[in-house]
Amino acid sequence: MSLTVEWVDWLDPRAVNQRELMTVETTAMYADRQAALDEAGRNAVNAALTVAPEDISHTLLVLDGDTVIGHAALRPFGQSLEVKKVFVDSRHRGKGAARRLMNELEAVAREASAHSLVLQTGHAQLPAMALYESLGYTHIEAFGEYANIPFGICYEKPL
Repeated sequence: MSLTVEWVDWLDPRAVNQRELMTVETTAMYADRQAALDEAGRNAVNAALTVAPEDISHTLLVLDGDTVIGHAALRPFGQSLEVKKVFVDSRHRGKGAARRLMNELEAVAREASAHSLVLQTGHAQLPAMALYESLGYTHIEAFGEYANIPFGICYEKPL
């Protein structure tokens, strides 16, 4: 196994495919929570999770040989950078791909002199939370539109 990273455009078809896989997985994971919300609540959650391509500053893929197995991105958030859409295909988890993605994003953030990295995840994504905490991220209050997600968890890592 040889993990490599490749910086691509947000709209690169391989990146789009990874985000589609992530959406399928997380939609199923949070279907009960979404169903418990009223229409305004569902709309607020969807708005908070929507990403405009022009807002993304960096998009990263991780590959195992020639196979794309994961994705992550960054977008500016004040003096920080926000980590977006971290995903590793379930068939390829446990290989260190998510840690590799996060380390690459942190290197970019340091190079950009970002104050910190911030991110939002969901309460059911326990392996993701364990990873973030092992990398030095700490819980913070929900920021921005994430305050509209009742099952969201936010993190920050000062740089």
